[in-house]
Amino acid sequence: MEYRELIHNGDRVSLLGFGFMRLPIKENDPSKIDDKTAFEMVDYAISKGINYFDTAYMYHDGMSELFVSRALKKYPRDSYFLADKLPLWSLKSIDDVQSIFDEQLRKCGVEYFDYYLMHAMAKGRFEKAVKLGIYDKLKEYQRQGRIRNLGFSFHDTPEVLETMLTTYDWDFVQLQINYLDWELQNARKQYELVEAKGIKCIVMEPVRGGALADLCPEANDILKQFSPERSIASWAVRYAASLPNVLTVLSGMSDFSQVKDNIGSMNPFSPLSDKEKTVLQNALDTYKKTQTLPCTSCRYCMDCDFGVDIPRVFEILNSYSLTKDSYAAASAVKGLAGEKHPSNCTECGSCAIRCPQSIEIPAQMKRASNIFKELSQ
Repeated sequence: MEYRELIHNGDRVSLLGFGFMRLPIKENDPSKIDDKTAFEMVDYAISKGINYFDTAYMYHDGMSELFVSRALKKYPRDSYFLADKLPLWSLKSIDDVQSIFDEQLRKCGVEYFDYYLMHAMAKGRFEKAVKLGIYDKLKEYQRQGRIRNLGFSFHDTPEVLETMLTTYDWDFVQLQINYLDWELQNARKQYELVEAKGIKCIVMEPVRGGALADLCPEANDILKQFSPERSIASWAVRYAASLPNVLTVLSGMSDFSQVKDNIGSMNPFSPLSDKEKTVLQNALDTYKKTQTLPCTSCRYCMDCDFGVDIPRVFEILNSYSLTKDSYAAASAVKGLAGEKHPSNCTECGSCAIRCPQSIEIPAQMKRASNIFKELSQ
């Protein structure tokens, strides 16, 4: 297993981290973790060199932190790094920070967290954190030794990230980085901002919640023809780990095969070569082409006589087709207020006549309307 160092304190962290977000469960109930299987997965991971474990207050309906205590209690506390997160959406006042933090330590069975994060930070949550004075409270815990490294996980624009990075001093930042979001969600810019601040980046969702573990037959064939012995998911894990400013790549592993496959991708680890990067880009281009509509946002279809924002509808539809991120798609759909929504399409067909890509726009508007209706529910 390769290890990377957090320079300011010498932490040697395994390049692969184990996320306790998608552990095996029983009876299709996320609160019922299958301890027997999960214990075996954790023990195997530790035997192969993994020393970074990540949980959060709301994972597995609050049961993930309790699992930490059961799974890691037989190991010396200084033999692993434990990360947990503060749920800002649950806070009503600064007093709630202490009660939740103490509860987390108690549930995990530890006296300190090696890595502690403000969870899923975005513009509104950061404003709330500033208003309540949460950073200062957590820095107090850090001075007491109850937090060793303080950071945040992030889901917003590069502009918001830059504000957070310049407002306070942080020890690390956790970003969603994968070869699809590198351009789609501008993860490149986010990574570069963190790197420029001289702090390490922890990667979450390297396989995009499983979306990059199985692309499409055409894209899968490109990767398999080049490297038959590697899984499709391994390309995504190695892509993230190949970035030099990454401290560890988190994987929320839910079965033993995933543990073995991810460890195999890292042990021994070899960064993607230039040739492999080209192959992966070809597979990604093929995936995008087969899974999305060929809209180029040329706007020849506009203006719609009935107000439908056709290019924006296709942008949302294509993003959802690639990522399967229903939350992000539902948020985007809210921006299609009034006439802009595809449900206002009358199937007049005048837009389709003008489309250089020969997209059957009325039919796709009907499809989009049905999908957006489901997302809104």
